[in-house]
Amino acid sequence: MSSVHKYRRLSSFYYFLASGFANEHQAVLKGRKAYHDSLKKIGDTCALLRRNTHRLEKGLIMQPRRSVFAEGFIQETVDCYKEAVKSTQLAGSEKKWATDVLDEYFKIVGSTPVTDKARQTYLASRETQPEKFDLIAEFPSHDDSYKPYSYERLPDSSVSFSDLKKLFIRRRSVRWYQDKHVPLELVQKAANIASFAPSACNRQPYRFFFCNEKEKAVAIAKCAGGTAGFAENLPAIIAIVGDLSAYPYERDRHLIYIDGSLAAMQLMLALETLGLSTCSINWPEVDASERKLRKVIKLKDYERVVMLLAVGYADAEGGIPYSQKKENALILEDIS
Repeated sequence: MSSVHKYRRLSSFYYFLASGFANEHQAVLKGRKAYHDSLKKIGDTCALLRRNTHRLEKGLIMQPRRSVFAEGFIQETVDCYKEAVKSTQLAGSEKKWATDVLDEYFKIVGSTPVTDKARQTYLASRETQPEKFDLIAEFPSHDDSYKPYSYERLPDSSVSFSDLKKLFIRRRSVRWYQDKHVPLELVQKAANIASFAPSACNRQPYRFFFCNEKEKAVAIAKCAGGTAGFAENLPAIIAIVGDLSAYPYERDRHLIYIDGSLAAMQLMLALETLGLSTCSINWPEVDASERKLRKVIKLKDYERVVMLLAVGYADAEGGIPYSQKKENALILEDIS
């Protein structure tokens, strides 16, 4: 072990023999297969359509914008769109987003053999879609369209730095809760805006599994480490789970942890504003722990747990660790 870490080949050989990453490796491969299978039979969401629609949006907002762009993937996009709009399962909001962005793209892109061919494919599929979708835009685009908009259209925020700091201080890791039911509708409300968190190519490769049945919530919490002594009082729990079927390449395998964690932080803050406290619970990469959890939660082979999140109404008498935080040079280094 003392010299293995020094050499790349020896390191690879060590992990070939060791089993610590075996589950992740298998999940990545199963995720790749599920990704390609999903393109043949599109369900309620489509990772390729989401990724490429977002790539088109980035081309549309480029400064200066090129007269022709996205030739390398536009045919793949419209071919995917053609199959996606046939799906009765595909979410209406996802369908509208892709349609509105592609409408805008073909309105401004220049004529080349590649873009002309893609335009023909798109228009044939576009005819099957309504002229206007009966959906309201969450973000301030023009005429409720789901396409890029200018920064100046964003609403003013009345939240000051001081207000935000108060919310951050209010959001503590709470381990002691009232024996009180946690309403699904409040958690759903928080989850919906947690999804506003940034995500690589807007694929949002995660799901929130919510359980407010106490016995089951406690069983889930006990699958993780560090919950001894307080797991029994948890009224509800959320498992943040990453979805590796959103990616065709191994290089993206860690994005589920980044995107899932970004969304989890916004979820915690949103829940706090609704009167619900939380405690993020670290998830260990231990086979035995995962096997225990999979007996309680039905996960697909390519889904990986990012973290668990206790949620409930805080016990006013419950203690909270001070948890001193790093600051100044310990947390920020100026490399200008």
